[in-house]
Parts: sequence; C-alpha cells; structure tokens
Amino acid sequence: MPYSPLGHGLLTGQIRSVDDFPAIGAEIGATPAQTALAWLLTRGDDIAPIPGTRRVQRVEENTAADGIELSPSQLERLVSLTPAAGARHDEANMASIDR
Repeated sequence: MPYSPLGHGLLTGQIRSVDDFPAIGAEIGATPAQTALAWLLTRGDDIAPIPGTRRVQRVEENTAADGIELSPSQLERLVSLTPAAGARHDEANMASIDR
C-alpha cells in the first residue's frame, strides 16, 4: 500500500522540481495528483493507493484517476523519475507518531 501517495506535496504539485508529473498531466488533461494515482494503479493488482482528503471535490478528482490511461511512453517517463529521498516526517511529527 503506497504510504501517503499524494502527501508531503511531492505528488500534488506543491513541489515544482519534478517536472514530468505536471507535463504528463497536461498531455492527458489530468492534475498532478491524478497522474500520480493513475501511475500507482498501473503498478500491479496488489497496489491500493488510499489518498486522504477533506474535500468532496478532491475525492471526485482522485476517483477519476481510475479512468486515466497512461501510454507506454508516459509510464516509462514516470518510472524513470528519481525516487523520493529523505525522511517521511520531520522530528516533531515522528515523535507524535512513535508515542
């Protein structure tokens, strides 16, 4: 299960250094979050992304990712991205998790 598939801003468009997500999203008429979820859904039947949200609009947006078809070229570009690195949480948040 992908941990926080849209979290920490990496896949939601908040961090602009990963150029391929918005670029591929623009090609297919999808948001960066939808692109990320569509890619996760291609990773196998044992992958079940569960993005959290507080808004109905985001639930609808996320659900629409299931209907997005990524081309082999787009999938290759996404697979070739540099993996995320670093801690998932800062020290203060880890302290609250480890209680």
